Amino acid sequence: MSERPVLVSAGVIIDDGKVLLTQRMPGAHLAGTWEFPGGKVEPGESPEHALLRELREEIGVHAAVDDILDVTFWRYERKDVLLLFYRARVLEGEVRDLGVAAHRWAAPDELAALSFPPADVKVLEKVRALLLASAR
Repeated sequence: MSERPVLVSAGVIIDDGKVLLTQRMPGAHLAGTWEFPGGKVEPGESPEHALLRELREEIGVHAAVDDILDVTFWRYERKDVLLLFYRARVLEGEVRDLGVAAHRWAAPDELAALSFPPADVKVLEKVRALLLASAR
């Protein structure tokens, strides 16, 4: 595949021992799977600003972007994706389903039963460890 990969920023938002997940809309690529909220980085936009924009547009919150947690490259049949997973925090607003099918706060033991896009699977072990550490 000769095209550049699609650059995506995703937020790993942990609160009270649970991580925020959003569900992809019907009709979207990988519809119905759960993922970390975020989206594509637009031309001229930094990955951090893209994540802040996507969190406002998709779930209606104002957030802060912290350190990068992981980077994953995944080759799907029709496109390559480079995902940047950032730790993030909600500063203001209640999570709403504006551009997502649904959202949920998942505990570490719930993650294994959920369906995730293949590109998100690698980061799940780090997220589980963070959740378990935050619950102590």
